[in-house]
Amino acid sequence: MSTGVRIRPAEIADLPTITDIYNSAILMTTATFDTETKTHDERRRWFDSHDERHPILVAEVDGQVVGWASLTRWSDRRAYDDTGETSFYVASEFRGQGIGRQLKLAIIADARRLGFHSLIARVAEGSGESLHINESVGFTRVGLLKEVGMKFGRRLGVHILQLMLD
Repeated sequence: MSTGVRIRPAEIADLPTITDIYNSAILMTTATFDTETKTHDERRRWFDSHDERHPILVAEVDGQVVGWASLTRWSDRRAYDDTGETSFYVASEFRGQGIGRQLKLAIIADARRLGFHSLIARVAEGSGESLHINESVGFTRVGLLKEVGMKFGRRLGVHILQLMLD
């Protein structure tokens, strides 16, 4: 477990590193079903789509951003306003040190503070570490969408996990 990790709200100055971490995940993992890396402008639009109720957090080690987490709208339909989707990514050289878990716990705490009722996480088949982190902080598997994505030449399913906050 990494000590000396600081979790804080993301700033626009963090965007290049956030983008690098995400692009690495696109190229090397099934953690995202994006298959093409994102440009700075694309990630800027993503960053700007978040607001006070849908924060982005970063994890710093020795002043360096090494991971991020976000709380995103589950749907643009108003009935879903109290449900959010959580995501987190950690730079490859910092994985396995507890940083992902710390980010997940911090985004859950923010969701509670912001009055969310339900959180969703989508985890691709084969992402055992992500499943473990989500389940270790209270998310439960509520479904599996079979073979809904194609990445690295394989059809993959997606586990849907949920955490009730009330």
